[in-house]
This record gives sequence, C-alpha cells and structure tokens, in this order.
Amino acid sequence: MDIARTKRRENIAEYILYLWQLEDLLRALQFSPEAIYSQLVQPRKLPPDQEHDLLMWYMELASLLRQEGKETTGHLDHTLHLIADLHNLHLQLMESHAGERYRSLYGIMALELPKLRETLGKSKNVDVTSMTDTELAFRALYAAMLYKIKGGTKADKAFSDVTEIVSPVIAELARIFRLVEIGELDIFTKPE
Repeated sequence: MDIARTKRRENIAEYILYLWQLEDLLRALQFSPEAIYSQLVQPRKLPPDQEHDLLMWYMELASLLRQEGKETTGHLDHTLHLIADLHNLHLQLMESHAGERYRSLYGIMALELPKLRETLGKSKNVDVTSMTDTELAFRALYAAMLYKIKGGTKADKAFSDVTEIVSPVIAELARIFRLVEIGELDIFTKPE
C-alpha cells in the first residue's frame, strides 16, 4: 500500500507494473487471507495496525480482481485506464513541441512494434491486434520482467532486448506524465 502509493506519486509506469505483479502474487496465493498475511504482510514487520491496513488493502485488490472476473488472468481496469491516459498523452506528444525527445525515442521502438505484437500474440491469450502501442509496450515490459524472474540466459537476452527498446520510451512518457500531473509542464504551450 505504501509502496504503491509512493510509486503512483513518483512514477506511473512503475506503479502499473507493480500492481500487475501484485495481481499475479495474489493469484498465486489463491486470494487466501492467511497466505497473503504470511507471505506479503508479516515479513514487513509492521506495527499491528499497519499490518491490518496492509492486509485489508491486499484483500481489496483481490476483491477487485474477483469483481472484474480476473481471478485467473487479466489486469485491473484501474491500470488499463491509466495506460489509456498514458496513450492519450502519447498521442498528444506526437504533435506537441514538448514531445520532441519522446518522439525520437518512440521512433526507435516503433520499428520493433510489429515484432513485439507477433511475439506477445503468440505467448499470451490477449488480442494484440487492437491494443494501443502504449499498452503493448507495458505488456512487453511485464513479460520481459517475468522472463527475467524465471531466469536463464535466453530470458536474459529477451529481457535486455525488450528493455533496451521499450524502457526508455515508457520512462520518458512516465516522466512527462508526472510533470504534466503536477503542473510543471504544459505540453500545449510553446516555451518562450
């Protein structure tokens, strides 16, 4: 909860990927309050009131996954809406003076998008044909992160290939999102 709150405030991309990881952890723990407590809460060694709050937060996430019919697969609508917001920003940056650096980074990734669509389309039960480039980038980063966790030299190569291409784009998009969100950047106003 505190980690998620900090990530949401500081880096929207890390926040989304963190929540996706929690979704998978909750599924692996079969939404069991006892397992969630012993695996995710107790190791943090928090005071009892904070332990309770953290457990309740995990259980709320579990409840949302159930309500949205995503007990076995899929991502919370909340994160998908955030990705839609990021994609809208992406579209604006493609036209805005403030997007010059972003467009340069995106141009490199754009060359790899067909390959990423093909790879993710084969390995996941997801329709990548109608997926925005921004969501595709997030899914590629998350898949690479999972491969890295599983280990192996092939996984290391896949992880480094994807992260070298996609990470800079998503990092720049998240950076600009933060600046816009806190009012330090207006992407529609040209600098004087």
